[in-house]
Amino acid sequence: QVHLVESGGGAVQAGGSLRLSCAASGSISSINSMGWYRQAPGKQRELVALISGGLRNYADFVKGRFTISRDNAKNTVYLQMNSLKPEDTAVYYCYAAVRVQITIGAYWGQGTQVTVSS
Repeated sequence: QVHLVESGGGAVQAGGSLRLSCAASGSISSINSMGWYRQAPGKQRELVALISGGLRNYADFVKGRFTISRDNAKNTVYLQMNSLKPEDTAVYYCYAAVRVQITIGAYWGQGTQVTVSS
């Protein structure tokens, strides 16, 4: 069993910053990739940022504003969000592709709310 626990969401004014954290725990052999998705009301879940090894991928709408990083020793991924906009308001979900013995599975956190007011 693998668990992802997120923290760091909250409410902030436009132009402000937040830092999200997500720690993975459980029967982890290794983690292939970790990342963040978000889902706004009435919209589909969308990729925000993904990190795998030394590679980072960002959605166009966050490039230059958000930075993803990872602490492999702690099985933790971070998302530093700067210059936040009202349209960034959403529930942010942590994602991890985790190898448990010989099986690789996709795991999700419970979500953390980010609200940006104008």
